[in-house]
Amino acid sequence: DAKHLVPNKMRDFFCTINLDQEEVFRTQVVEKSLSPYFGEEFYFEIPRTFQWLSFYIYDKSVLQKDLRIGKVSIKKEDLCNYTGKENWFMLQPVDSNSEVQGKVHLELKLNELITDNGSVCQQLVVHIKECHGLPLINGQNCDPYATVSLVGPSRNDQKKTKVKKKTSNPQFNETFYFEVTRSSSYTKKSQFQVEEEDIEKLEVRVDLWNNGNLVQDVFLGEIKVPVKVLKNDSFQAWYLLQPRENGNKSSKTDDLGSLRLNICYTEDCVLPSEYYASLRSLLLKSSDVQPISASAAYILSEVCRDKYDAVLPLVRLLLHHHKLVPFVAAVAELDLKDTQEANTIFRGNSLATRCVDEMMKIVGKHYLKVTLKPVIDEICESPKPCEIDPIKLREGDNMEINMENLRYYVDKVFREIVRSSISCPTLMCDVFYSLRHLAAKRFPNDPHVQYSAVSSFVFLRFFAVAVVSPHTFHLRPHHPDAQTSRTLTLISKAIQTLGSWGSLTKSKLSSFKETFMCEFFKTFQEEKFTESVKKFLDDVSSTESKEPSGVSEPVHLKEGEMYKRAQGRTRIGKKNFKKRWFCLTTREFTYHKQQDKEPIFTIPIKNILAVEKLDESSFNKKNMFQVLHGEKPLYIQANNCVEASEWIEALCRVTRCNQKRLSFYHPSAFLNGNWLCCKATMENTEGCARCTADVPADTQIEIDGDRETERIYSLFTVNRSKLQKLEEACGSIAVYQGPRKEPDDYSNFTIEDSVATFHTLQQIIDIVERLNESHEKYQKKRSSSAKYGSEENPIVGKVS
Repeated sequence: DAKHLVPNKMRDFFCTINLDQEEVFRTQVVEKSLSPYFGEEFYFEIPRTFQWLSFYIYDKSVLQKDLRIGKVSIKKEDLCNYTGKENWFMLQPVDSNSEVQGKVHLELKLNELITDNGSVCQQLVVHIKECHGLPLINGQNCDPYATVSLVGPSRNDQKKTKVKKKTSNPQFNETFYFEVTRSSSYTKKSQFQVEEEDIEKLEVRVDLWNNGNLVQDVFLGEIKVPVKVLKNDSFQAWYLLQPRENGNKSSKTDDLGSLRLNICYTEDCVLPSEYYASLRSLLLKSSDVQPISASAAYILSEVCRDKYDAVLPLVRLLLHHHKLVPFVAAVAELDLKDTQEANTIFRGNSLATRCVDEMMKIVGKHYLKVTLKPVIDEICESPKPCEIDPIKLREGDNMEINMENLRYYVDKVFREIVRSSISCPTLMCDVFYSLRHLAAKRFPNDPHVQYSAVSSFVFLRFFAVAVVSPHTFHLRPHHPDAQTSRTLTLISKAIQTLGSWGSLTKSKLSSFKETFMCEFFKTFQEEKFTESVKKFLDDVSSTESKEPSGVSEPVHLKEGEMYKRAQGRTRIGKKNFKKRWFCLTTREFTYHKQQDKEPIFTIPIKNILAVEKLDESSFNKKNMFQVLHGEKPLYIQANNCVEASEWIEALCRVTRCNQKRLSFYHPSAFLNGNWLCCKATMENTEGCARCTADVPADTQIEIDGDRETERIYSLFTVNRSKLQKLEEACGSIAVYQGPRKEPDDYSNFTIEDSVATFHTLQQIIDIVERLNESHEKYQKKRSSSAKYGSEENPIVGKVS
C-alpha cells in the first residue's frame, strides 16, 4: 500500500513492478484515494540480468497519458537487505537521467605509435561493438546512437556513431581513434595542452541516446572507463549502463508520499548436479530415519528462523523425487504425539501442517481452478450485496435480501466443493489417507477425528483460503474490490464452518463471536450438509482410483493476452500483429479474439514440433518466440521478458514427449524470400541452430531438483551456528543424563535421540563444508577469468 501521495487530492492510482525499465507486472487501479491499498502478491523467476528492481506509482488518466508520481528503486545488490520483511520506502522523483537499462560491448586498446621523426606517442582505440537490452521508448524500440568521448581535466574529444533504427540491440561495430599523448616534437599550439602524466586523469565515456528526430534526444545511459587501467593491452568486456551522476537527485523527495513493500529475493548459484549427490541422498532418506526428528529434513526446519524458508525447497525436492508422502506421515505422527485433544488436531503451524499446506498449493492449482474459478468469476464479475452485519449495512440495504444472496453463493461454492472429489489430485488423496489413519490411531475412541484431520486441511487451509484470496491462487488476475472482498470473506467463513466436522451443532453455533453469523447458520442445520461433507472427506482420503469414465478433461495450464503475427497476408501485402487471448491446456494451444470467446486458431499439442525464442531483428520487436508446428511458424510477442519466459517454459514442458520434435530450428524469421539467420532461400530448409535442451516433463509441476538442493545448502550455511549449537546440545545430553542445567541453550530444539541426531548433524556439516569448497573454487575460477566491466552471472534469481 501507499500513503500521502501527491497531488494532494483524491485520485486513481496503480503501481507497476519493473526490471530496470521493463514493466513486468501491474496492480489493479485503486480509485479515489490518497493512500491506496493494493494488497497484491507477485511471484516470478527473473529470466535476465538486471540492475534495479523498481516500483512506479501512476496517477491513472482517462484522456491523457498516465502520470508517474514517483518510484522506489532498489539496486540488485541491496535486495538482500530488505528481503523477508515489510519496509516503508519514500517515493523518489522520476528523472530521465536515472532511467537506464541495458549494456554495451566495448573493446579498448592503447597503442604506441612511432612518428616519422622517431618520437613516440600514444593512441587510444575504442571499438564500440554492440548494445543489448536498451529500453523501449513510448512502447516502441528506440533509435539509438552512441557518443564516445575522451575526457580529462582540460579536454573533451567527442565522436558519434550512426543512428540505428528501431532496435533495442543495436550492432554498431564502429571504431574511433583518439590521440592520448603528443610526440616530444609536437609544437603546434591548440586550445588544450596534454602532457603524458595526465593519462592518470583521462577516462573514456560512452553515452547512449535515443534519436528524437524532431524532439529532444533521450538519454539511455552511460559508462566510464579510466584510461590508466588499459596498460598497453587490448581489452574488451560488457559494461552495464549507468545513470548520470546527478540523476535522481531532488530536494522534493519528502513530498511525494511513500510505498510499503514486502520483498523476498533469492539468488542461487547452482552447480552441476553431481555436486549435490551427497546432500540430496541424505535429505531423501529422511523419512526412513528413526526417530524422524533426527533426520536431515527435520533438522533443517529446526535451525531455520522461519519454518517456511525450509518448507518450500524441502517440499519441492521431496515431491520431485516422490518422497513427500512418507515424510509427511512421519512428521505428522510426531506432531500428533504432542496433541492432547482431538478438537485441536493439526491446528498449529508445525512442520507437518506447513508441508501439507505447501503441497496443496503446488499440486492443487488445477484442482482449485476447475472447482472454484467459475463460481468465483460469477461473484467478482456480477456481485450481489451480501453484508449481514447490522453495523456494516449500507443505507438502503435489505438484510433479508443480503442473507438470501449470501446463502445462494455459499450453497453454490459448497456444492462445487463436495462434488469435486473426482478431480482431487492423487497425491493429495494419499496424504489425506495417511493423516486420517494416523489421527484415528492417536485418538481411537473418537469416531469423528479421522474426518476433522482431513477437513482441517482441505476446507480450512485450502478451499476457504482460496475463496478469500482468489488472486493469490491465480483464480482472479487482481485483488477484488472492497465490497467483493467482504463477500468472499463471509463465504470463506461459511465454508470453514460447514467443512469443520460437527460444527453445525448448537454448542458450536453458540460459540460464534459474531451473532449475525450464528443467525445465518441456523438455516444450515440440515442433515444433508453433514452427510455431504462426510462423503466428500471419505472420497478425498481414499486410495482407490477415482478416474472418471470416458476421456479425462484437459488440464488448464496457462492463459493470457499477447500479440501474434497474422497468418495470412492482408490486402496491402503486409503481415501485422494483433492482440489475442491465448490459452494452453494439456490437449491444445489456442488463441481467441477475446477471453471466453471461441478459438480462432487451434494447434493440437501433439502437433507442436518446437518452441523457441525469436531474434528481435526479425520484426524489430522484443520478447518474441515462435511455435513450430505442421504449418508456418506462429510468431508471438509477449508483454515482457518474464511473461515470454513463462510461456516458453510451459509450452516446452507440455510438448517435451512429442515424438516428432525438431532438433534444429531457424532463430530468425523467413522474410522477403530468405531466412534472415542463414540466408537460405527455401522456406522448408532445415534449421540452422540446434534446439534448446530438454525441460522437465511434468506438465503441472515444474521443479528443478538441483536448484532446490542448492537452496537447502544455502539455508544450512546461513544457520551454521545453530547447527553447531544443536550439535553441542546433543553432546551434552549424551554425556550428562541428569537434569539439564542450562535448558535455554537447546530447549527450543526437538531432540528425541541425541546419538542419532548428532550423527546426522556431523553428516550435514561435512557435506556443507565440501559444498563451500566447491563454491569457493568456482568463484575463484570465475573471478580470475573476469575482466574489467560487467559480465552476466550464471545465477538464477527469483522475486516475490
